[in-house]
Order: sequence, then structure tokens, then C-alpha cells
Amino acid sequence: MRFSVPGPRSLAGQLFAMQAVLIAVVVAGYALFTYVSDRSQAEEAARRQARAVARSVADSPSVLEAAHTSDPTARLQPYAMRVMRDTEVDFITIMNPRGIRWTHPDPDQIGQPFRGHTAKALKGETFDETYTGTLGPSVRAVTPIQDGKKIVGLVSAGIRVEEITQRVQDQLTALLGVAAGALALGAVGTYVINARLRRHTHGMNAAELSRMHDYHQAALHAVREGLLMLDGQYRVALINDGGRELLGVAGDVVGRSVAELGLPTPLTGALLASEPRVDEVHLTASRVLVINTSPVSGGERRGTVVTLRDVTELQSLMGELDSERGFTQALRSQAHEAANRLHTVVSLIELGRAEEAVEFATAELELAQALTDQVVAAVSEPVLAALLLGKTAQANERGVELMVSEDSCLDDGLLPESLPARDLVTILGNLIDNAVDAAQGSVGARVTVAVYTQDTEALDDAPELVLRVSDTGPGVDPEHAEAVFQRGFSTKPARPGGRGLGLALVRQAVQRHEGALSVSEADGGGAQFEVRLPLRETEAVAEGVTSRASVPSGAGGNA
Repeated sequence: MRFSVPGPRSLAGQLFAMQAVLIAVVVAGYALFTYVSDRSQAEEAARRQARAVARSVADSPSVLEAAHTSDPTARLQPYAMRVMRDTEVDFITIMNPRGIRWTHPDPDQIGQPFRGHTAKALKGETFDETYTGTLGPSVRAVTPIQDGKKIVGLVSAGIRVEEITQRVQDQLTALLGVAAGALALGAVGTYVINARLRRHTHGMNAAELSRMHDYHQAALHAVREGLLMLDGQYRVALINDGGRELLGVAGDVVGRSVAELGLPTPLTGALLASEPRVDEVHLTASRVLVINTSPVSGGERRGTVVTLRDVTELQSLMGELDSERGFTQALRSQAHEAANRLHTVVSLIELGRAEEAVEFATAELELAQALTDQVVAAVSEPVLAALLLGKTAQANERGVELMVSEDSCLDDGLLPESLPARDLVTILGNLIDNAVDAAQGSVGARVTVAVYTQDTEALDDAPELVLRVSDTGPGVDPEHAEAVFQRGFSTKPARPGGRGLGLALVRQAVQRHEGALSVSEADGGGAQFEVRLPLRETEAVAEGVTSRASVPSGAGGNA
């Protein structure tokens, strides 16, 4: 025969059982205490009642008078029976000093010796005791009948113990009824409370809740993505290690409002929004984050769950990919143009005009080589030189002339390892793209780029890398000089995928390297963006720096 072992009860069931047992124990304990206390009080009340009845009978003049007659029983028996009924005692025995009964509830016991102690009463004292007599165990009082100083008789009044017990049992029955009602009421209240608890714990027992908590803690610390939970008042209820790292917050932030964390305003606004956000890109001082928010509701707003993903590296790679795509498009365009020129040369040869074909081919080659020589001579750093050549071809396709300032000078190997080429591509590439967009369609559309290093005024300060981009576009309103670097701000028409991210990424990269970024009006109109990045590494940097006494007019962009 197989027996099934019951599984562990839910936490609510365990609490209900524990509370029911606790209430039962409390009620039972109180009932027992009350029973013992009431019995003691009942016995004491019976003793007082017996003493009072005995003294009243002994002090009665008719009893003293009957004690001197030849047949005291004739007068005292009816009197004793009447007093016994009126005072609700079980017996009143009146006897002579030798203990021979004159009265008794059982007439057959009249004339028989009294069963009990009388020594103290014969000395003039009134006392009480518990004694087993002819009627069974009883609580009795014995007192003398005195004629002056002479004792002429004794009176004993008593109540049977059985009667006292019956009185206590009646009280106990009422007490048990009240206790049962209290237990039932407590059980109903406990059930209601635990039913609510059962809903909140989903019927799980303590072991399951403990295991879920352990899994919860392990998952929070294991997940590399950021997780942030806000309560209904937008205070931080929970944040994991990834969330602290991505948001750049330290210390105990649980219980603090999101507005007090010092996050960028757009990011704070997204976290405080009541509607859900899906894959929104936001920038902090050093990271590009994708956030998703989802409200937690159960009939009312209870809070918000926020997930954070770091796409800083991905964004940088996308920037590089965009640059490579631009290079590819430029090469495709140049290949197309080269094919056209080659057809022209072939056609000239076929027409017998070989000299004109040579002159045409030589002129085109000199023009392309001159552009390459100009860029490489000014900026020999390979990544930046390749970027400028690609952007030049791209700009030409869009009808914009991209020029490298004659004052530009940046030797190969000058940049320290702390300033990676990826960040320079992000900064200069976005500024040039922004400037080309602004200059396109303007009269004499042109973008000018200046790249050079410059000593700072303070002797202890490191030299700076200066990147300046200017354009012939409409320029930037001075009122927007700060807003132009905010994510999402743009003066250009919207396009699929959105705008307003390029300059925000530029500012983030500049801030990451503790540089400076500014926008002003360019000479001749348009906008001028200038970036200054400190070069902090090694003596080689100091030796390779080319100082400039005068700062050339630079390049810029349009938000």
C-alpha cells in the first residue's frame, strides 16, 4: 500500500495554521486560568457565606433562648431549615457544647455527634474548614453560641464542594462559549488575512519564496544589462550592478527620486514618463544607452520597470561603418567617373587624336594627385587622411567643395594611445557630415576643415589637438548654441531614423577626453564648430607638436 506524502503548505496556509493554534492555545490558557481563579474565588465566597450564616444564627436571640429549653430541637429544627432555604446553604447544624446535634437537614442525624472539629469554637473562636461529613465534602464554618461568657451551644453552616463545583462549571460553560466565539472570529479573520496573503504570494510556501529570492538576487548580479525598478512615486525601488554602472550612480540610491540622480535631462524625462518607451537612444556623459520602460499596473499604477543596454561600442562601430560606406560610395562614384574618362581617352585615340588624349588623361591624373597630396601633406595621420579624402569625394557628389586649411598640420604618430582613432572619426566625421548638410544648396557651397596641434598657455598643461570645421550654410542661432548639442535637436527636416544624434555623440566623445566643444559664426557667415582635445601622453607628443601663433578660421556645422 502506497502512502502519498503531502507537499509543503503554502506560506499563507502555514500562517493560518500557526495563528489558529496560537488563538486556540491563548483561549484554552485563559479558560484554564479563569477556571482555577473562579474556583478559588467560589470557595472563598462559600467560606464567607458560611461564616456569615453561622454567625447570624448564633447571634439570634431565639436560638439562645431555645438552647436553654429542655427540647431545643423542637424550636430550632424548623428555624434552621427555614434559614437554610433563605440563605442557600446546604446545611445548618445547631448542637450542644458536646457536639450532639439539635438540628440537621437529615432528621435521622439529629441526636448524633457532629462530624468535624469544634475545639476552636469551644474557645470562643469562629473558624472555617473543608471537611467530609454526612453530606459529603463541604466548606463549613463553626461558631459558638454564647450567653455572656458562657458557651451554651455551637452552630455550623456549610456548602457542599459539589455545589461549589457546579457553580464554577456553570461559569466555565459560559466562558467556553465566549472562548469558542472568539476562536471562530479569530479563525475567520485569520482566514481572510491569509487569503489576501495567498493571493500576493501566489500560493508559494516559505521554501519556494526563499528559493525565488535567491534566484532573484543571483539574476540581478549576473545580468550585464541594467535593470531599474521605480515605485509609483518614481523612487528607485531596485537597481542592479549593471544599472549602477551604466547610469554612473554610486552609493545607496534606493528610495531616492529619479530626478535626484543627476542624470541628463532627456534621460530623466524618459524615466519619469508615464507611457512606455521602446528602444529609445539616450546619451550620458560617457555612454550611449538604449532604454525600454514598461509600467507595472494592477488596477493602479504601481511603478515602472526600466531596462538599459549599453550601445556605446555599437554606436562607434556604426559610425565607422557609415564612414566606410561613404568611402565605398565615393570609390564607386570615382570608378564611374574614371570609366567615363577612360572612354573619352579611348575615343580620342580612335579618332586619331593621341596628343589630346594624353593631355586629357594627364590633367585628370594631376588633379586627383593634387587633391591627395594636399590632404596627406596637411594631415599625415592615416585614419584622418583617409576620412578627409572620403568625405571630400562625398561632398563633391553633393555639390559641396571640401577644403583642408593650409594651416592644417598633423604628423603621423603624434596622437597618444589615450586618444583612439575611432573617437576622432566620430568627432570629425559627424562635424563634416553636419557641415556638408548645412552648406548644400548655398551659394558657393564650401566646407573648410582645419586640423592642427597647439600649445596651451599654462606651462604645465599638455598641448591640444584642434579640430575646426566651418561651412557656408545658414549658421546657428546664438540662442541654440547649447541646445544644438542635445540629442534630438535639429534644424533640418526629419528623416527616417531621426536626427539630432551626431552632435550629441561629438559632445560625448569630447567630454570623455576632457576636451572643449564650441560653436560660433564663421567668417563670411555659416557656422563654425571647434573641438579642443588635450594630448597628455609622453615626450614624443611634446616633440611633435607644431605650434601656431595665429589660429586659422575653421570649420563648423549645422545642427
